[in-house]
Amino acid sequence: MSTQHRAAPNAARRKEASRQAILTAAFDLLREVGYAKLSIEGIASRAGVGKQTIYRWWPSKGAVIFDAFLLLSASEGEPPVLPDTGDLEADLSMVLRATVDELNDPRYDQPMRALATEIAHDADLAAVYVERLDGPLKEAKRQRLRSAQQAGQLAEDLDLDVAVEMIWGPLLNRWLHRGGPLTGEYADRVVTTALNGLRPRQPDR
Repeated sequence: MSTQHRAAPNAARRKEASRQAILTAAFDLLREVGYAKLSIEGIASRAGVGKQTIYRWWPSKGAVIFDAFLLLSASEGEPPVLPDTGDLEADLSMVLRATVDELNDPRYDQPMRALATEIAHDADLAAVYVERLDGPLKEAKRQRLRSAQQAGQLAEDLDLDVAVEMIWGPLLNRWLHRGGPLTGEYADRVVTTALNGLRPRQPDR
């Protein structure tokens, strides 16, 4: 019995070591050859495992890249929480500026673009993405806006889902389509425009 107890932790460690090797290999190869030339065979060879080991844990190379991205960005664990200092505009500007920095980070660019491509064509991967990453992030964004509603800083009947898309959508769209410079100043303008609205201000009476 004691031998079995010793064997189980060793097997778990080997399994985790193989998993880490696969994710690291996938990320390294992605940067070296690009997503189009990335293959399960190449990942397996670089990681020193068989293809079937990879397919036992992931259904596609897109799923491997998704887990590799989560490993790099430490996006799993505690639920995300946005800062709440009481100053909505300042908090949103800080968060969007951090988003700009992440989107401009060369370490994230290739895997995020690869994921965007795969998610557009793979409904199963899209569902996993929503469950494990996008869904929790959107709830954190809604919660910050909900707090502002309760403080009287936003309209009580505001559609929070639409508001989240209006605030974060422009950054992702500009990054995905390379539609213009992605800067902190642009992030600030997005926040200001979203919070102030598009209508002209009424003159003071």
